[in-house]
Amino acid sequence: MKSIAALAICVIGSISSFGQLAEPLLFQEKIHDFGEILEQNGNADHRFVFTNNSGRPVRIISVQASCGCTTPDWTKETIAHGKTGFVAASFDPKGRPGYFNKSLTITTNLSDSPIILQVKGTVVSILSTKVESLTAAHGSLKFRNNSFNVGKIFINKESPPSEYAVVNEGKKTIHFDTVVSPVYIQVTVPDSLGPGARGVVKISYSAKVKNQFGFQSDNIEMITDDDLSPVKSFSVYATIQEFFPPLSADELAKAPMLAFEKYEVDFLRVKQGPAIENRISFLNKGKKNLELRYMQGNCSCVVASTDKQTLKPGESATLIIKFITEGRAGTQNKAVTIYSNDPRNPVQRITITGYIED
Repeated sequence: MKSIAALAICVIGSISSFGQLAEPLLFQEKIHDFGEILEQNGNADHRFVFTNNSGRPVRIISVQASCGCTTPDWTKETIAHGKTGFVAASFDPKGRPGYFNKSLTITTNLSDSPIILQVKGTVVSILSTKVESLTAAHGSLKFRNNSFNVGKIFINKESPPSEYAVVNEGKKTIHFDTVVSPVYIQVTVPDSLGPGARGVVKISYSAKVKNQFGFQSDNIEMITDDDLSPVKSFSVYATIQEFFPPLSADELAKAPMLAFEKYEVDFLRVKQGPAIENRISFLNKGKKNLELRYMQGNCSCVVASTDKQTLKPGESATLIIKFITEGRAGTQNKAVTIYSNDPRNPVQRITITGYIED
């Protein structure tokens, strides 16, 4: 019996070891589905985060995209065992309507066997929007959604207007009187729509006037003579960041570079009540001053701060992330997004995971 037990332990240990060897770089996900993305909103971006479980330092040698429409990026420095890194994909939907499935082939110094990641989704255009897909009713008018998402726009570069289809499914002509919106959002609507007629709503969002980085939510109202709902209220969503033109190798070598010691925080299992505080060191590995533009949690329960906003070349600082557990329970998946003047990676994300017990 002892021999059998010992053999079982060896087998289990072998299976465990094999599993560890099979995933030396443990990705949180290997396939990301963007869902539907609007062609006019520009590039769709996603970051794949992984942990180095190989037992030794690893370096990503290259990342090749299956299509010129997808631009890859990745952690350039060597990643120590137990530390995290990323591979990012930026998909350009312009002129590519319909379903897409693109791959990223990763080569590392660990093995000749590449790692394959995928991004997929469906590109939709205002010109191809079908009436049956306009299901969000606002009185007699129907839209695709109950909100308008203009996507990623730039604080230092003008973005083209975003367009959204609308149809009048009522029995009377509807006239648009006025639109109430913030000064940085300009909305163009049809003068009127007859029964069964389609039109286009155009939204121009000035990130320069808004002057705020990160995810933004605003509200607009369309005033009409629709008997069912004269005042139509919508949220307008935008993600604002800084635009960086392509740089030469020499310019990149002189640019600021933001590097965090890790990109994932796991607070494991904790009791509900006190706030949890985590500190992450970060460094300016570039040759010009690094400026932190903005830090934003994706939940009011996450608050981020730092002891320095500007870092000289080679200087380090600390990011303080406070997670408020009160009123929360179960598995938590949150994030903090950091915007900086690093032209390689102007938008970086720290993920926060754990479990809160009642």
